[in-house]
Amino acid sequence: MIDDSPLLLTFELVGIFVFAISGGLVAVRKHLDVFGVIVLAGATGLGGGFLRDVLIDATPPAALADWRYLLVPVVAGLTTFVFHPALGKMERVVNIFDAAGLGLFCVTGALKALDYGLGPIPAALLGMVAGIGGGMLRDLLAGRVPIVFSSELYATPALAGAAWAVFAHEQGWALAAVAIPGVVLCFGWRVLAILRNWRAPVASGPASV
Repeated sequence: MIDDSPLLLTFELVGIFVFAISGGLVAVRKHLDVFGVIVLAGATGLGGGFLRDVLIDATPPAALADWRYLLVPVVAGLTTFVFHPALGKMERVVNIFDAAGLGLFCVTGALKALDYGLGPIPAALLGMVAGIGGGMLRDLLAGRVPIVFSSELYATPALAGAAWAVFAHEQGWALAAVAIPGVVLCFGWRVLAILRNWRAPVASGPASV
């Protein structure tokens, strides 16, 4: 089980932390108070995992069953609230932390889905959903168009990382060889897309409604 694996549990908690920091930074930029920062950090850090657990009927969700899942985003939110001036350029830092959370969650999401009996394709899709869920909730609560709905490459790297994890798991490889390359693939692709301004194609010409 994923919850019994120290490596995957570490990935999960680190993913929650970095996603929560990205949510906290967005909250600070929106001039929310400390409660608003903690709430947005928690929603960002826990949203994707909560959605994943509900969809695969892993009840109660890990976010409610393990106190560490609730403590981590609170600590991340308070840390961001206090030290945000030292984090430098907001947008770049938000995107890097978000990319890290995306990579960690797409892999743990896919592997937990496999653990609960889903086939390879549904597991990869659920890994993608787990990865993008927290960022979508953050953007909606902050009044922004979710990144996944823009032309930025966001869901595609998450799907690639989740697909690698599923493929390597099906080959029977060691857990480190399954999880770490999947995280690196997603994170690296997302960061390169940010740095090089890679975009998904959008419809051209006037829209007809």
